[in-house]
Amino acid sequence: MTALPLPDDTRERALGVSLLVTAMFIAPGLDVIAKLLLDRLTPMQVAAGRFIIQTMVLAPILLWQVRARRPALGYAVAGVCLGTALVCLNHALAVMPVANAIAIFFVEPLILTAMGALFLGERIGWRRVSAIVVGLLGALVVLRPNVAAYGTAALFPLGTAFFFALYMLVTRAMSRGGSGAGLQFWSGAFAALTLSIGVAVQSAFWGAPEVGIGGLTGREWALFAALGMLAALSHRLIVLALSRIEAGIAAPFQYFEIVSAVILGWLVFGDFPDAMTWVGTAIIVGAGLYVFERTRRAAD
Repeated sequence: MTALPLPDDTRERALGVSLLVTAMFIAPGLDVIAKLLLDRLTPMQVAAGRFIIQTMVLAPILLWQVRARRPALGYAVAGVCLGTALVCLNHALAVMPVANAIAIFFVEPLILTAMGALFLGERIGWRRVSAIVVGLLGALVVLRPNVAAYGTAALFPLGTAFFFALYMLVTRAMSRGGSGAGLQFWSGAFAALTLSIGVAVQSAFWGAPEVGIGGLTGREWALFAALGMLAALSHRLIVLALSRIEAGIAAPFQYFEIVSAVILGWLVFGDFPDAMTWVGTAIIVGAGLYVFERTRRAAD
């Protein structure tokens, strides 16, 4: 039997979903590489290196797209938020399993929804407010055993979620009528600049890091190269996916990230989340999906 051809919009949506799922499976690989680098480097060094190489990879794309060449003030704000979010995540990854850190970070869509109401005047009803509260309670379920096991480092993914939500809030406004490539490039470039200054300040006031650029091994250079290129690839896939599918369709597939995180964490580090982490993750994911579903209905 010959399959009937899909309508153009259906093919575009299917391609968008495929691109997004691919990006979600790649994303935890960035955290695994960062965790490997954190054996000898500081969280800020690893974050700075990632954005420097990512910026170098994306520079040819920027030069090709004339409209994306000129930066705007919002890109600098987005870059600072993005860089701070990654430093927080690296602080957590230095001691925590990848999947546990990502499980706590999953409260980000809920924080973003609350911020949209507070700062952008977006209307949310009592159902979505209730779902946000439930999701934050789920974060507490995940946090309780992790704080006991890893100390205050378990709180850093909450910082990641907060600053990444701020980044999304800024980029939501900047992306209207702008270039996706420009947004991706300049936010990464400003993150690289901010974090490089941070490393210099850290060295001046708290002493030079144990390992400098000259002390990197060949393995660490290779890991940094992979980190920057995979970061550029995953972010580009997300941009391409969101140009084909609506946010309401994209939202559920973002949680595929936990699958890859668990698999990679187990294969590389032998880590596997405990029962309470799974319970809390289920609560957070359920609350997040409910919020997105209510948002989609309100937009219809």
